[in-house]
Amino acid sequence: MARILCIETSASALSVCLAEDGRILSDRVCSEPRQQAALTAPLVKEVLDAAGLTVKDCDAVCVSAGPGSYTGLRVGASTAKGLAFGAGIPLLAVGTLDVLVQGATDAAGPCHAGRCEESPSFIVPMLDARRMEVYTAVYTPDGKRITPIEAHVVTADSFAAQRAEGKVLFIGDGALKCREVLGNDGLFVEAQPLARNMVPLAFDAYREGKFEDVAYFEPFYLKDFVATVSKKQLW
Repeated sequence: MARILCIETSASALSVCLAEDGRILSDRVCSEPRQQAALTAPLVKEVLDAAGLTVKDCDAVCVSAGPGSYTGLRVGASTAKGLAFGAGIPLLAVGTLDVLVQGATDAAGPCHAGRCEESPSFIVPMLDARRMEVYTAVYTPDGKRITPIEAHVVTADSFAAQRAEGKVLFIGDGALKCREVLGNDGLFVEAQPLARNMVPLAFDAYREGKFEDVAYFEPFYLKDFVATVSKKQLW
């Protein structure tokens, strides 16, 4: 029997869940944007309290590793590393785009339960990276990534090869903003990566012993952080 605490802070939503042998014991989601710094630790406590457990009762902590929001990834990584170190348990990390695709392909996702008019030939997760740029890659319908992860500026020609072959499912918080540019020859679903969708990936990583170095783990930012100077005059 294994218990894994999953933490997802990479996008605008914040979520935490606790699972035992792949079954979710407790789950919390905060949809209010930019609450990672304030609410990640309280949500972790809520999830553990709901199950009557502590971090030391878990066998691992798993964090969504990016790409995504720089600040969100920093909060998630530091929280997960602190919990793993303090409890003396392994740290796991799964890709954020993989989490989005997992959410699309599970039994309640848009690829099932009659939500798609036809099965997609490809799944393209899209995390909003400001303006018309998204963090993305191309996946097969069964969740296998077949292109590198990249920061992509969406144009009318984006994913032309996949769109020519069949229906493409575009999913994520960057999907709807790209709909007008890409046209209506795909399925566009707005969604957030959620901790509950990390569970299958986390247990796969745990069984395979894919543990991260707690001291040296860093999220996958994909792009360098660029600090800007506020235009507001404080004095």
